[in-house]
Amino acid sequence: LACRDEKTGKALQKTLSTPSLRLYRTTDVTGAELGGALKNVIAIAAGLAIGAGLGESARAALLTRGFAELRRFAAHRGAQADTLAGLSGFGDLVLTCTSSKSRNFSHGIALAKGAVEPGLTVEGLATAQAVAAQAASEGHEMPVTPLVNAVAQGRMTIEQALSALMARPLKEE
Repeated sequence: LACRDEKTGKALQKTLSTPSLRLYRTTDVTGAELGGALKNVIAIAAGLAIGAGLGESARAALLTRGFAELRRFAAHRGAQADTLAGLSGFGDLVLTCTSSKSRNFSHGIALAKGAVEPGLTVEGLATAQAVAAQAASEGHEMPVTPLVNAVAQGRMTIEQALSALMARPLKEE
């Protein structure tokens, strides 16, 4: 639950929590919003990896490096690290990158297999396009997001995107 006003957030948390739903709250609305939006892009990347038969290790690598990318982009916009490491950031990212019920993850799989269903709502597509453009204009290092955008728009194959990621300079984590 993200609410800028702590008093209102506490009241909502108390009102909306139930024995089967435990809400956590934050005043970091920016972090919750960006975590919720950017994880969809990483979920498409994870789906591409699985759909292309690259395996679980490739998915884990994309999830991890994508999360690092997400954190950098969000921190530049004032998001708090704790929010991104919490349920609305990392928790939602893990679920979205591993659930067959995730539209974004499923879209990545379908895209890799050339079996995309037209007309489905896939939030990560517009997010990838907008964030890739924003990052490029600001000079931010975001290797995964622009490649997801390029593959989704048909400007690059999955193999080309993977080669571009693997050709990046080696560095310390």
